[in-house]
Amino acid sequence: MTDLQLNRFQRFEENLYKWNEVMNLTRIPREECWIRHFLDSLLIQELIPAGASVLDIGTGPGFPAWPLACARPDLQVVAMDSSGKMIGFLAQNPLENLKTVKVRAEEWGMRDGFDVVTGRAVAPLGIQLEISAAMCKVGGAILPMRTPSEREAIGKDVSELGLHLEAVVEKALPGADIVRLFPVYRKVAKTPERYPRSWAEIKRLPII
Repeated sequence: MTDLQLNRFQRFEENLYKWNEVMNLTRIPREECWIRHFLDSLLIQELIPAGASVLDIGTGPGFPAWPLACARPDLQVVAMDSSGKMIGFLAQNPLENLKTVKVRAEEWGMRDGFDVVTGRAVAPLGIQLEISAAMCKVGGAILPMRTPSEREAIGKDVSELGLHLEAVVEKALPGADIVRLFPVYRKVAKTPERYPRSWAEIKRLPII
């Protein structure tokens, strides 16, 4: 990265922990920010094609959306969250290629709008896939950030959402005893209009 990009990361860290004193944006200690927030967010970048449009569902204070947008100026990134304080914080840390949306994913109504849809610790896998599928373009990919404990769930059939599990990429987080799984779900067909369902219905009868 360039000096400008590194300086932006440093300013973001400063702002995050300044706001965190009064707004409870993160539980990660500041000394672990670069590993647990920044590097963790960037583990996924090699799976995102050049020039892609990316949606981060449940971004919180901006992870992985903000690090991806800062490190990859070729991307057009949208950070979505239903929390006003999270979106408000991000609005104070703007990037030219980052937009924010305050809305619940299952209520947005966006369909076939993004090349890549991701999210970190959004919800159980089946719920994350259902609220992500409709917003991904056919031919695009959903790249949830998951853990090794979810291998069985990752392998389950989600073809009713128009998704096909293409690969599972495993990466260790440098400097931490953490392993991420990135299942690559290719969108091979349009997601039926009935998805995503209401939040109550999604929770009552998850896809997987």
